[in-house]
Amino acid sequence: MINKRLLIKHLLAHNDENSFYDKKRKIDISYKEGKAKFLKHICALSNSNPNNNSYIVIGIEDEDNNIIGVDFFDDSKIQNLINAYLTNPPIVQYENIPFPHLPDDKVVGLVTIRPTGKLTSLRKNIWKYYGGSVFFRDGSMSMPKVFDIEIKDVNSKIVAAIENNAQNNIEHTLNGVFDFMNKRKDFNAQYKVFKEYFVLCWSGQKKQVKDEVFYSRVDIELINEQVRLFFSALDEVSIVYDNNSFVIVEYVNLGLHNIKKYYKLEETVIKFEDNASYNIDTKLLFEPPQFDKKVLHHIYNTNNTILDKLKKGITLTKHEEIDLRNLSATYLICYLNLFHEAIDKLKEARPYLKAHSNEIYHLYKESMRILRKVKYS
Repeated sequence: MINKRLLIKHLLAHNDENSFYDKKRKIDISYKEGKAKFLKHICALSNSNPNNNSYIVIGIEDEDNNIIGVDFFDDSKIQNLINAYLTNPPIVQYENIPFPHLPDDKVVGLVTIRPTGKLTSLRKNIWKYYGGSVFFRDGSMSMPKVFDIEIKDVNSKIVAAIENNAQNNIEHTLNGVFDFMNKRKDFNAQYKVFKEYFVLCWSGQKKQVKDEVFYSRVDIELINEQVRLFFSALDEVSIVYDNNSFVIVEYVNLGLHNIKKYYKLEETVIKFEDNASYNIDTKLLFEPPQFDKKVLHHIYNTNNTILDKLKKGITLTKHEEIDLRNLSATYLICYLNLFHEAIDKLKEARPYLKAHSNEIYHLYKESMRILRKVKYS
């Protein structure tokens, strides 16, 4: 089994950017240009390596290969994005890989591209790239090219050697378990062995709500793979597991007038197989809550009044300050109840919420995260 941390180190130590490997300071697929560039690189790496994996390492300084890390990336719908925009899309996996010297909120992103053996191209226009475009790697660059020659297999042996040199051993596994248990002992740290091979560690802050148990500040690390899943202090998840799988269900707490309810957002299942392999599958479970349209019209207009005051720098009343805490969530609820312009208002509010306070801005980001997951599904 490949040790992903060692794999990244081998890629950084022994290879400049080339036709099977790329490195980035960061990526941003929240806007069209970022999506387009990311899709271009995926397309080029897949086409240039039809018989072996390709990799993108994210969180690396370009000049000196310094590992500086990036924020945890929780966009589980990245494959949906790729399938929507690419013809003959490769299988793409984004993993968050922790490194001991990085702060707890930073990881290295590892994108693994597994080609299907068919030529990959853009399915439709995006940004300045036209539908039907085909990209290949030319050294460290992803370039559009006309596909009129057979691609020679020059990388399979090199990639196989790098992956073979990044295999796990018992010392790496034990060190990973001890490190996890020591760092997170204040959050009910536990471990479990699956299929006599995989070691999964997890920790979380327990919260009892009536008859249900939720966890926040959840860290999950598959030690053999150095793959990390993370849920913040504002996330609330349930966890169940048996001998074959580990299941995390993420919830969102939504409602009106301080009467809120937990709704299932997304389910992540880590399933372990008998042949020393595993899969991480994510499924959206969210069913938008429906509310009375007259009530929503009133809330929507109240939100618009608050937004206008923020724009003009007018001090909010105490009651409006309370409503401001719910502004992002209630705009989202309005949008999910077919108030289509509500999402434009929410995006318009972003700079004013950010300027108001970190707490209010964090609530905005949480609403946008839910929207993004729903949209990509």
